[in-house]
Amino acid sequence: MTILVTGATGLVGPRLLSRLTAAGVECRALVRPGKDVPEGVERAEGDILDPHTLPAAVKGVSAVIHLAAVFRTRDDDQIWAVNRDGTRNLIAAVEQHAPEARFLLASTAHVYDADNPHPGREDDPVAPALAYPASKVEAEQLLRASGLTWGILRLPFIYGDRDGHLESLPELAAGMGWHPAQRLSVVHHADIATAFTLALGGAFDHRTVNIADESSLSIHEMSQIVGYSYGDSAAPLSQPWRGQMDVSLARGLGFTPTISTIYEAARSGAL
Repeated sequence: MTILVTGATGLVGPRLLSRLTAAGVECRALVRPGKDVPEGVERAEGDILDPHTLPAAVKGVSAVIHLAAVFRTRDDDQIWAVNRDGTRNLIAAVEQHAPEARFLLASTAHVYDADNPHPGREDDPVAPALAYPASKVEAEQLLRASGLTWGILRLPFIYGDRDGHLESLPELAAGMGWHPAQRLSVVHHADIATAFTLALGGAFDHRTVNIADESSLSIHEMSQIVGYSYGDSAAPLSQPWRGQMDVSLARGLGFTPTISTIYEAARSGAL
C-alpha cells in the first residue's frame, strides 16, 4: 500500500505522515518545489493547481489522503482555487491514473450552521456562507459525484504535538467575541491518524463522518489549560451548539480516540 498525502507541509500533514510511516505505511507526499518531506517519505513534486504535475504523483498509489487546503486568509479567490478547484484537479488525476485508489478528503466542522439546534450531524443540510466552509462543501460534493471509492472526514479544532494551535485559540476566540462558555469539539493529531488509518481500511467508504474526541470543552476551560485568563460572562449563550459535532456515527464505525480529552493530553504531556 502506497498512500499519497497532500498538504504534507501544513499543520496536520507532517504529524500524520510521521505516524503512518512509523506504522509501516509507505507514504508519498505531494509538495511544491523547495519544500522538504519527512524522513522515510517519498517525494512527489507538484501542485494541485497544476494538473500536469498530478499524474506522476498519483501513479501506483492505493489511496490518497487529501489534506491540502487554504483557511486563514482574506483572499477568497485563493480559498476557492485551492479547496475546490485543486480538489477537482486531484480527483480527475486519480480517476484517470489510479481509479482503484481510495480517496479520503479532510473536511471541516465549520460546514455546520452556527445556529444548529443540536451538535452538527452528517445528515444536516449544510450551506455555509463563508468561503472556507463553502469551498469545502463543494469539494465534498465533487468527491461524492466521482467514480472513486471515497470517504470524507469532517475534522474539528485540532491540537497537540506542540503545534501551538491550542495556545493560539484564546486570543483568536476573544478577537471573535466568543462566549467563554462556548464549547468546541476537538481532536488530537494522534487521533487524526487513528481516524485515517481506520478509513484506509475501508471503514468509512462512501460515508461522510465527523471525527472528534470524547468531550467538547469550553473556551474558558481550554484557556485555563494553556494559562490564559479569558474572562467571565453570565450572559446567555446564543448559539449553544456552535462548533460542536455529533460523533455517534464514527463511534459506531469503530473510531475510538486514543486521547479522550484535552485534559488527558495535558496529563500525558501530549499537548
